[in-house]
Amino acid sequence: MKDLGTASIAALRQYVRASESSGADTSALFTKTGLPPTILDSDDGRINGEQFQRFIHLLCEHTSNPILGLETGDFVQPGSYSVLGYITMSCATLGEAVARIAPFEKLVGDMGTTELAMTQGSIKLTWHCNYNNPIVRPQVVDNVFASWVTYARWLADDTAASPTSVHLKRESPGAELEQAYRQRWNCPVQFDANEDSITLKQELLNTRLRQPDPMLRKTLEAHALTQLASLDTDTDLTSQVKHSIQQQLMHGITRQDMVAEDLGITSRTLQRKLSQEGVSYQKLLDEVRQKMAEDYLLNSDLAIPDIALRLGYSETTSFHRKFKAVTGKTPGEFRAPKA
Repeated sequence: MKDLGTASIAALRQYVRASESSGADTSALFTKTGLPPTILDSDDGRINGEQFQRFIHLLCEHTSNPILGLETGDFVQPGSYSVLGYITMSCATLGEAVARIAPFEKLVGDMGTTELAMTQGSIKLTWHCNYNNPIVRPQVVDNVFASWVTYARWLADDTAASPTSVHLKRESPGAELEQAYRQRWNCPVQFDANEDSITLKQELLNTRLRQPDPMLRKTLEAHALTQLASLDTDTDLTSQVKHSIQQQLMHGITRQDMVAEDLGITSRTLQRKLSQEGVSYQKLLDEVRQKMAEDYLLNSDLAIPDIALRLGYSETTSFHRKFKAVTGKTPGEFRAPKA
């Protein structure tokens, strides 16, 4: 059985708030799931992933609402995303906020992971749901996408902002209910698709947000990295190393010994443990560098030599060569894709 990890209380609270607004009494569901109702009073707590999946399953049965997940998206708030919500609020553009989803979504829970890809003039977010219950899974995917759209509109202060398309693996809920998706998202929605993805125009990502605060964002991200590290177990070494590398790279540092010190072990022990997991420090460094490079190129005005310096490259040419080997494009070509 797949380990479903944990989920934040904030994620649970969104489902409860949505259900109670329609008159549903969720108190009995807490008892059946083994959760005390007082757990909603906590801001920092987390619940077992299996419990969260069970709660949503019972909620689906209790409400008999085939588009429960879609409707819960109307109740998203910054706090629904834990620290990630406040990080996105302090970003300068919608694109900068979107780029923060993948690195920090674990703070919201282990419900799934986001993959970001650039296409011609667009950006596609593919979400891989970890929940396997056939009743729960489509509702969780619907919730994630509906919450993204609602929250992005609020961040951008633009109620008309919409994706260009949405693809869902779930079966069609029927012609009448399909219309509920299209009305909310104002775009074509394909059911029975081979992926769960949402596509946005590049120009939408350039939308300026209401309260950009770079200093606050850096502070919140440092706090978020600390929280992520505390969530990781000893067996999740690669995740811990990646988070530490990211933190070091914010200062242009790529030293393995400093990462090892941050994790409370020696450099030799770190090397041995990584080898046992089939990875190397250099491989993890390359992966984190690449993600941060793409983020800087898409969501900042930093000059390419400055980006190279921030990522710990001694020469800009080394950055160019490495980046092109991975993407097939130079940093300049990646930053300005042809329309």
